[in-house]
Amino acid sequence: MKQGIHPDYHEVVFMDSSTGYKFVSGSTATSKETIDYEGKTYPLIRVEVTSDSHPFYTGKQKFTQADGQIDRFNKKYGFTDKNKKPEEETEDAK
Repeated sequence: MKQGIHPDYHEVVFMDSSTGYKFVSGSTATSKETIDYEGKTYPLIRVEVTSDSHPFYTGKQKFTQADGQIDRFNKKYGFTDKNKKPEEETEDAK
């Protein structure tokens, strides 16, 4: 490795702003804010989303998937069964 061209790599504490979850990781990011964590002082980096608060990892993800073209067509023309037209349903009832 060439000397003097690489950033300082050190351990920092990342803290989730919404949940308060903290973890130590190596990083080149720096901060003036410090925290005592597990008996040692580290620079503190605040982040908005971690695995502790992200909906995908917590299982609180909301699925808002748009209907497909066939579903929209069936809703538009009032088809309840995807294989029958509304007229066929009334004829079957006779």
